[in-house]
Amino acid sequence: MATAFISLGSNMGDRVAYLQRALQALEEEPVSLGAVSPLYETAPVGGPPQARYFNACASFDTLLPPTALLRRLQAIETGLGRRRLERWGPRTIDLDLLLYENVIMHTPVLELPHPRLAERDFVLQPLSVIAPALRIPGIGKSVLRLLTARSPAAGVKLYRAFWYRCGKGSG
Repeated sequence: MATAFISLGSNMGDRVAYLQRALQALEEEPVSLGAVSPLYETAPVGGPPQARYFNACASFDTLLPPTALLRRLQAIETGLGRRRLERWGPRTIDLDLLLYENVIMHTPVLELPHPRLAERDFVLQPLSVIAPALRIPGIGKSVLRLLTARSPAAGVKLYRAFWYRCGKGSG
């Protein structure tokens, strides 16, 4: 089994419900969902003017290889109404594969670790709650060290500490 970390985001419709439904769909995949971070409300980064996001991170164990896992995440996004109309545009759900064990991978389809992970407070903040000591492959620094080295994230604020309970039929 390999341990993977994803970020989740939504800024359209019932944002909490989309995030919950994404995690429920993930629990139907060949994975064992582990930790789920608190929920943060965040300012959009890049793209056109749009609503604020709800963001979280989750960890899980899986037997799927990285590219197959990415395809499953994209299928969940599609199933929840994600339409890719413009880069960094609004979305019902966004599932980014951040890390997969200590894999470093650069292909046209997938980069691991996620290429902008260390620059995104909306990823580092929730990830620091579930895996503060996790070292980022290729960078060699922990998630918490990366976060504390940045300026305080004014656009990232805790929305709800406990919003998802792992396990079949939870929510």
